[in-house]
Amino acid sequence: MADCVVADADAAVKMTEDALAYLPDEKLDGDMAPLQLGELDLTTDEFILDEVDIHIQANLEDDLVKEALRTGVDLRHYSKQVETELQRIEQASIKDYIKESQNIALLHNQITACDSILERMEGMLSGFQSDLSSISSEIQTLQQQSVSMNVRLKNRQAVRSHLSQLVDELVVPAAMISTVLDSPVTDQEFLEQLHELNNKINFTKELSFRETLACNDIQDIVDRLKIKAVSKIREFILQKIYSFRKPMTNYQIPQNTLLKYRFFYQFLLANERTVAKEIRDEYVDTMSKIYYSYFKSYSGRLLKVQYEEVADKDDLMGVEDTAKKGFFSKPSLKSRNTIFTLGQRGALLSPAELEGPILIPHTAQRGDSRYPYESLFRSQHYALLDNGCREFLFISDFFMVTGNSGLDLFNSIMGKTLSMLLKSMSSYVADCFDSIAVFLCIHILLRYRAITTKRGLPALDRYWEAVLELLWPRFELILEMNIHSIRNTDPQKLGLLDTRPHYITRRYAEFSSAIVSINQTFPNERTHTLLAQLQVEVENFVLKMAAEFPSRRDQLIFLINNYDMMLSVLMERAADDSKEVEGFQQLLLARTQEFIEELLSPPFGGMISFVKEAEVLMERGQLERLKNDEARINQLVRGFSSSWKHSVEAMSQEVMRSFTNFKNGTSIIQGALTQLIQYYHGFHKVLNQPAFRSLGARSELINLHHLMVEVKKHKPNF
Repeated sequence: MADCVVADADAAVKMTEDALAYLPDEKLDGDMAPLQLGELDLTTDEFILDEVDIHIQANLEDDLVKEALRTGVDLRHYSKQVETELQRIEQASIKDYIKESQNIALLHNQITACDSILERMEGMLSGFQSDLSSISSEIQTLQQQSVSMNVRLKNRQAVRSHLSQLVDELVVPAAMISTVLDSPVTDQEFLEQLHELNNKINFTKELSFRETLACNDIQDIVDRLKIKAVSKIREFILQKIYSFRKPMTNYQIPQNTLLKYRFFYQFLLANERTVAKEIRDEYVDTMSKIYYSYFKSYSGRLLKVQYEEVADKDDLMGVEDTAKKGFFSKPSLKSRNTIFTLGQRGALLSPAELEGPILIPHTAQRGDSRYPYESLFRSQHYALLDNGCREFLFISDFFMVTGNSGLDLFNSIMGKTLSMLLKSMSSYVADCFDSIAVFLCIHILLRYRAITTKRGLPALDRYWEAVLELLWPRFELILEMNIHSIRNTDPQKLGLLDTRPHYITRRYAEFSSAIVSINQTFPNERTHTLLAQLQVEVENFVLKMAAEFPSRRDQLIFLINNYDMMLSVLMERAADDSKEVEGFQQLLLARTQEFIEELLSPPFGGMISFVKEAEVLMERGQLERLKNDEARINQLVRGFSSSWKHSVEAMSQEVMRSFTNFKNGTSIIQGALTQLIQYYHGFHKVLNQPAFRSLGARSELINLHHLMVEVKKHKPNF
């Protein structure tokens, strides 16, 4: 507090002195006169006006000076007071210093001690700093040495690995020598050592290219081991191939054994191509003969269990059953209809039958079983499919061939067999007239081709195409022969006329439904076209046959019976939306409507013609022209009332006698009765017109509802 007061006092004194320094001495007492600036020497360096102004302005801003000037205090007196106060404060301050002198001395001693301690610590830290600098340089040196040692270690390890590998590859162990020389090739140890020997052979070849001198030390022994291994492998594989030739041998067993040792051929191919080619040629020759012998024998034995009765060129759709043959000609089929009927033959295309067990000919002969040609074809080609796929997989795996090389090797093995099968197929197809059998064979092949494609085995693709190129033209030729046979049929040579379905149309219906049902899985446009031509010829044939009947009613009955029969057979196998079904449905509907009109005409023709005539006149507004036909109308009303029940009964009986299909007959009689009610309703409508309301016969009209109830009673139950 004293320090603050002293500071304020000093500041006040200084400002006062500065202020008084600029005032003349004679003006300090009494009132202050205006400042006379004329006596100042402005040329001296002591008085610079700018500095004077700055000092004056600064002192005037002081609070004490402001207070003194404001109150008018005597500055000298005030200065003395301040000086006195400063002296008093100074004395008090000196007393305080004297009083605290011991503490000050103690503090001085403590500061001196701290300075010495800090000086020693500074020396220690300086020593530590110099030590750390030396340690850091040592660490950097050690780090550089470590990096250098690490690089040298890695280089030595790399060199050691290469050298150790080189030494290991150059060393031929005694175990390898003894195993290759003495162990059987079927031992697992022999196979393992053969892998090692193959690696050493490849390594020595690589070193010889680099002109490494060390490989000369082992070249001789490696060559001897290679020769011994090749000899033993050759003997083993040839022995397995020769075992294929033994009679009744299942060659798939030694094939599986060879697949276990497929590395043997790989070793030969890499180290002794001459021996590898010898083995491959021997295998191709052996398997080619085996497959050829097997399929030739199997095909011949299959033909012995074929049906004895087969179709010939006279067994066509349009040939009459009463046709006579020459004295020396063979007897025809017991029933030509069998070659146009699918029956159970189509079951052959089901997956279970398609990939079922093949036929065993001698077993079938002992059981006196006989089969159609398509069953023999299926069995033969399923055996070919099974053996061909297995053989292709074997040669691709064992002989390590792919793509065209694999196909060429397969063809060299199976080519002779496939040519024999194609030749046999060609000779059969040339004399075949069973179109369903040929078509079934086509679809069997199409399904087998799909199977091989799914398995990713293209080996038999060429054969499938070759057989199809034989079968398709033959099928189309037989179909065209049937079309021509129907086109050239003479209705007058077909025996007695009968309104029941004709056997030729039944043949067509069975045949067309069979082809359509088979063709659904793999549609063929050419087949659809030929079937459409056949349908046109059959429709023309039916019309020609109907024209032989003298009455239109018999013609319609014949047409309806044949259309209905063909439609029923087609709908059993073909889809409801097929062209054949839709075509015959339209024909049947048109002929049925015409027959209904023909059926109603004898008993109700007068009423029907009157109703039609009246409806035309009603549309023209000329119904008055029939006013004079009162007698005719009365006769029609009374005649219908008296005879309609008997007429309906007679119609029902006639329909029952005329149509073989009871369901069709029921629909026809129902349609006839419905049409009758519609005509009678029209008759009512005409007589209710104003022109006929005065007729007395109107009261004899039968109530329409009553007529409908009575007609239902006469509905036939087929």
